[in-house]
Amino acid sequence: MNAAAGQILVLDDDPDVLLAARLLLKQHGYRVRTETDPRLLPALLKAEAFDVVLLDMNFTQDASSGREGFYWLREVRSLEPGAVVVLITAYGDVEMAVRAIKEGATDFVLKPWQNEKLLATLSAALHLRRSRQEALHLRSRQQQLSADLARPFDQFVGQAPAMQQVFGTLQKVAPTDANVLILGENGTGKELVARELHRQSPRAGEVFLSVDMGSLSESLFESELFGHVKGAFTDARADRAGRFEIASGGTLFLDEIGNLPLSLQAKLLSALQSRTVTPLGSNRSVPVDVRLICATNRPIHELVGRELFRQDLLYRINTVEIHLPPLRERREDIPLLVDHYLEVYAKKYGKAPRRLSAQALRKLESYSWPGNIRELQHAVERALILSEGEALEPGDFLLTPPEGQAGPSLVLESYALEAVEKEAIRKVLHKHQGNVSQAARELGLTRTALYRRIAKYEL
Repeated sequence: MNAAAGQILVLDDDPDVLLAARLLLKQHGYRVRTETDPRLLPALLKAEAFDVVLLDMNFTQDASSGREGFYWLREVRSLEPGAVVVLITAYGDVEMAVRAIKEGATDFVLKPWQNEKLLATLSAALHLRRSRQEALHLRSRQQQLSADLARPFDQFVGQAPAMQQVFGTLQKVAPTDANVLILGENGTGKELVARELHRQSPRAGEVFLSVDMGSLSESLFESELFGHVKGAFTDARADRAGRFEIASGGTLFLDEIGNLPLSLQAKLLSALQSRTVTPLGSNRSVPVDVRLICATNRPIHELVGRELFRQDLLYRINTVEIHLPPLRERREDIPLLVDHYLEVYAKKYGKAPRRLSAQALRKLESYSWPGNIRELQHAVERALILSEGEALEPGDFLLTPPEGQAGPSLVLESYALEAVEKEAIRKVLHKHQGNVSQAARELGLTRTALYRRIAKYEL
């Protein structure tokens, strides 16, 4: 046991006892804080993190009953449930010792103590403290791992040459520990690639932890990534491991890293270079071992040229780059993706299997898909829920008009009145995203009349 890391608080109303404790414990490498007034306990515990509290059972108000000691023991346990408390008294007996253990004390020593006995008791108490901290850390890791395993994994779907190139790169790099940078527009599946890299790696049995760098404010950056110790800032009521420490042994996915301000990039680079993190409010470095995967939808090489992203950090995170193509550049995969999501959501919602009409497929293949696969996924899910026919038709897919276009224009291939009415209804339904009440109001129809026309034209 490395006593040098131990921070001990000794509370006793006898200055001679405090002096003896301080001299003995410092001689053996402990960091010691001594106080005579137990009323300072709440402030002390809030300000500092102590590994062990040595607490006298009897203060000046009550020389022998131990009531004050039990009172302050309960206060310590209330303020910090994980605290390790060793009670000391000159008036001990077996009954009092048993009660002390029942109320949460770790051990019980008598004054005047034997130095070897006190040191052995503190060593055991410090070992218990560290075991509790390790157990808490392991629980945090297990909770994160369980949450990760509970998330659904959507298999890759794609036969386009661009996607085959992605698959080939993924298979080569996944078994290594190389840092990977995934580039692609929103909705192209960057996190899916990161999870697949983890799943095919030797770290697959460890945690995969995802962090959205774009959502971290500068004030939260160090606390979230590197952790903090109790008292590091106003709301830091307990030690907390950061994402690097929790993910140690596994994979850390830093999403939207291109949004990280320059002021924080240096701190991230330092942690990656040293493979250590220093919790906020601490001077103790914690070694970490993570496989780093980053992603961004921003032109990161251009950002380097404009001095908005550090070149040395880019070198550190992109041992291998994977470029994900937008959906408009792999349109041949649209039928496969639609079939995949139709199957997924038919099972999810207990719906009968649906097929896609040829007209609907042409509509999907001609659309630009600014939201990429994520937009296609949502469009298929919505169409499956709302449709009633055996096949999904073009009207079942309410797609977003191109940016800058106020709404769908009315383009007619025929001026027959029924054709005009059908196209007008389809466009207005599209405009209001299938909301029949709003569409009926704009068309000057009742809801019932509009429903009849929707059925008539099979919209």
